[in-house]
Amino acid sequence: MNKNNLCIACFVMVTLLAVQSDAQPFNYPAPVKSAQTDTYFGRAIADPYRWMENEQSVERSEWIKAENELTSNYIKKIPFRDSLFSRMQALWNYPKYTAPFKAGQRYFFFRNNGLQDQPVLYQMPGLEYVPMSYFDPNKLSTDGTVAIAQLSPSKDGKYMAFVLSKAGSDWNEVRIKVVASLKSLPESLAWIKFSAIAWKDSGFYYSRYDVPTGDALTKRNENHKIFYHQLNTEQLKDVLVYADTEHPLRNFTAYTTPDEKYLIVSGRESSSGNNLMVRDLSKKEPLRKIVDGFANRFIPVGNIGNELIVLTDYKAPRKRIILINADAPQEENWKELIPQNEDILLDAVITGHKMVLHYMKSASSHLYIYNMKGKREAEVPLSSMGTVSEIHGSNSDSVFFFEHTTFTSPTITYRFNISNNKLYTQAKIKLPYNPDDYETKQVQYTSKDGTKIPMFIVHKKGLVYDGKNPTLLFGYGGFNISKTPEFKPERMVFLEQGGIFAMPSLRGGGEFGEEWHKAGTKLKKQNVFDDFIAAAEFLIKEKYTNADKLAIGGRSNGGLLVGAVMLQRPELFKAALPTVGVMDMLRYHKFTIGWSWAADFGTSDNEAEFNAIIKYSPLHNIKENVNYPATLITTGDHDDRVVPAHSFKFAATLQEKYKGKNPMLIRIDTDAGHGAGKPITKQIEEQADIFSFLFYQLGMEM
Repeated sequence: MNKNNLCIACFVMVTLLAVQSDAQPFNYPAPVKSAQTDTYFGRAIADPYRWMENEQSVERSEWIKAENELTSNYIKKIPFRDSLFSRMQALWNYPKYTAPFKAGQRYFFFRNNGLQDQPVLYQMPGLEYVPMSYFDPNKLSTDGTVAIAQLSPSKDGKYMAFVLSKAGSDWNEVRIKVVASLKSLPESLAWIKFSAIAWKDSGFYYSRYDVPTGDALTKRNENHKIFYHQLNTEQLKDVLVYADTEHPLRNFTAYTTPDEKYLIVSGRESSSGNNLMVRDLSKKEPLRKIVDGFANRFIPVGNIGNELIVLTDYKAPRKRIILINADAPQEENWKELIPQNEDILLDAVITGHKMVLHYMKSASSHLYIYNMKGKREAEVPLSSMGTVSEIHGSNSDSVFFFEHTTFTSPTITYRFNISNNKLYTQAKIKLPYNPDDYETKQVQYTSKDGTKIPMFIVHKKGLVYDGKNPTLLFGYGGFNISKTPEFKPERMVFLEQGGIFAMPSLRGGGEFGEEWHKAGTKLKKQNVFDDFIAAAEFLIKEKYTNADKLAIGGRSNGGLLVGAVMLQRPELFKAALPTVGVMDMLRYHKFTIGWSWAADFGTSDNEAEFNAIIKYSPLHNIKENVNYPATLITTGDHDDRVVPAHSFKFAATLQEKYKGKNPMLIRIDTDAGHGAGKPITKQIEEQADIFSFLFYQLGMEM
């Protein structure tokens, strides 16, 4: 690969240079272009905004400021923005609860009274007690940008590890408190990323990287390691448990079984499968590999003595439960506990010496109770077309807790008693609207190659399909992730004003098993875009909407989806909302954890994969003299999952090449990352801007 590099320090940012013409009313900032060119398999590809990848660049900071000023001024002129913000704030203002979990003899859960930036941790010594505030993360920062990313109690309930994230970054810090007194232990653990907390005795195993040199938010993450931390000691004394110096692009996660007998380490090479290693902690032995390769997923669930309970898609694309003997782990000794069936097995949790299995059927959740011999005993009664999340249980309890949500009803927490098979509402909420005013249905349409694709459609009851309804088509389609019913307050504002929300189950996702996922990866990635385009054509053909009333949206991999599709079929859409998207498909694997996405995307280092990627990579398919939809790109300046340079370069190129009248804008949130832990204040501000833009483009009002 040949490179023609220019000194970035030589660039002069001309922030307010006009690019105005008779057809183009926007004075976009005009960043200087470099002569950077890369050669891929004999083909030269220009990358004039490469310098935007430098997070320390003064020029980049000035460009961000100018772009935010332009976008802010545009949004402020939308006459109903303030009223939309007020309604969105009202819809957000309801009490929110998470499913309780047990630590020792106490139960813990998070509650947000309505508009608190971060939810507060509550505790109660028993289910019959009134909950009491236990820890308020809002006191950790003045602007609400420090969030609890994860909580992990020790198995005896004496200690709690708090995993903290700042400004939305994936970099975490761990602090430990004594549960009974809330006293903080003296140590603080840093440079932790993509880690579980696996307790053993008076310490825990965790994963971290070496202290990064250079740009911590963009530098490629390599050499993930497992350490053991002994409580009341400084991090420098932590014991290295496992590292793989021969394979720096692998991630490792540590688990301990509920009885703390076994340490299990899962190694990943990409976003696909994993291997498993085990150590009997009652013996002085090294980690032993019990599952090799990365073709399939093996997820530890628990153990029955020396038999490890594992959820896997090995020889079962819809997943099954098997037993692997830790002392005799050869495949011929494996036992099938629960075979795969026609539905997709998502999760398994052990509680009260039984198993709670979470299945998905037609992109909706179902819960079943199995005994430890693999026999189904009961089904948890759930409403149709909803999603279960956060199942919490323990062997010391006869109840487990879970969350359930639909498109038009926010998360409700439940508990289920496995001794009498009764379901109870754990926390009731009062909403500022009536969910019964809306309906959700699932339709099916045909994609370009004849594949049948299901799609959820949500709107007000009684809505007439006259071809004129404003519609938001939202999608993802990747990484075996299933897009199931989910509640978003901002979407309720859209539905209240007569909008239609549509979400298809695109290939590349996990809605119908591993074959469905593989059909949307690497050389078949175009199938995902074809599925999304076919969804838009279906909505127009069936008179739900028309091209002047149709917008598309998606986040992360879904941002890539929106970027690709708006360029491939611009005439189908009035507006496009790509959020934290992967836009530079030739270089995504060179930043942070991007290399691990190669199993889905392929990379530009492989000729066949390059030839597929270059055809859809959003950054590289922007053309002149094409009327693209009105576009609002959104990202965060601290996004170290999909680094913001993806969105920066895409926005700069759109603004440079597009000559039409539609706005090509970018909104860059400060002290914000990929989305997790974002304060509610920032969420409402961001969504009010996005939906004001959307309403304005689709001819809606408040």
